[in-house]
Amino acid sequence: MHQVNPSPRLPLRRVALAALLAAAAVPAVAVTLQERIAAASETAGSSSNTCLAARPFYWEVGSASQQLAGGSVNADGDPKSYTRTSRLNLGSVSKWVFAAYVLERTGGTLTSDQQAKLQHLSGYVSLGKCYPGQTVGACYRYEDNETLTPEAVGKFDYDGGHMQRLAMDLGLGKLKRQQLANEVLSYIGAQLPLGFSVPMPAGGANGTPAGIATFLRKLMNQQLVLGAQLGTSPVCTNPTTCAAGEALGTPVPLEESWTYSLGHWVESDPVHGDGSFSSPGTLGFYPWISANTTSYGLIARDVDAGNSWPSVQCGRQVRKAWQTGVPQHDPQ
Repeated sequence: MHQVNPSPRLPLRRVALAALLAAAAVPAVAVTLQERIAAASETAGSSSNTCLAARPFYWEVGSASQQLAGGSVNADGDPKSYTRTSRLNLGSVSKWVFAAYVLERTGGTLTSDQQAKLQHLSGYVSLGKCYPGQTVGACYRYEDNETLTPEAVGKFDYDGGHMQRLAMDLGLGKLKRQQLANEVLSYIGAQLPLGFSVPMPAGGANGTPAGIATFLRKLMNQQLVLGAQLGTSPVCTNPTTCAAGEALGTPVPLEESWTYSLGHWVESDPVHGDGSFSSPGTLGFYPWISANTTSYGLIARDVDAGNSWPSVQCGRQVRKAWQTGVPQHDPQ
């Protein structure tokens, strides 16, 4: 490839600055709403990107005021279909919801211990099974769920035990699953169709795409205290890239390095990240808010644990298509 070197009379720093100023002088081409909708729709329905692996699913994108695009994408020959009103297991989306509840209840002022539990730093990393008929407290005390691991204190280790213990600290131990749902909804908004399949604040909730979309818009409009604290005090999470001993375990593939805020992720990986806020569920539900908080989106599906990453990959492509107005066809 032929290369043109800058003039030797201009230092490289000045050439780079001149190029930057020239680029800045060119006005950005506005992306119309119609272009965004068309690009996101084509991307979600494409068979030549990672969205193919996520089928069947429901997707949605919107603004702080309303849904703007969305629909069901089915797999060939699969009768299963997800819609905006499908009741789905939320998995770790529950963490974002519970964090919003805690922030409402505390008025946005957390103790250092509460913050540590919302950021998976408290050392409660042994949560295993819970059952629908249990209370929050019975779940906490079941088998090793209440175990504190001293060597994990102060280190990121993604586990539902942190929030189970926080629920106990907040006096929720006697609540059964429907009572837990009612308590959370009394603070974040009774209009959200939220339930709990098991009394686990960090992973037991269920809900609909429509309800989670409403929750995301409330965050964007700062109708919930957490909306003004998205991305607060992010901590390092990848054991292979964090400082030694800073992180012990993450569900995000180790090829990527995200950070973690109050019950939600910041997609800050230097290669794949765009700074969006999200909380992917292990069962396939992936909601997000863009880094500039002007748009939200979700991929909704219900799959076996461990098969949820296609939701994230598809969602990122839909998000990029929405932001750029350009359909995304190449797999990441």
